[in-house]
Amino acid sequence: MKDTELEKILKAMQEAGCSGKDTERVRNMHNAGLDDEIIHCLRKCRCALMEDLRDSQRRVDRMDRLIRMTEIY
Repeated sequence: MKDTELEKILKAMQEAGCSGKDTERVRNMHNAGLDDEIIHCLRKCRCALMEDLRDSQRRVDRMDRLIRMTEIY
């Protein structure tokens, strides 16, 4: 992968909400020639974001229940 492609990937990772630690890890993997491992790291970042999404959905669901309970009273 070219360095310009790497910079685009790192920018997209930041915009997607990946941590600075993860973006730095991807940069280090690239510098070490471990480009194949970058996919694994990106998948781990995606899993973490999905867990955050699920947590947010649970909170929204709780708020919906609270609203319904409040409307009943």
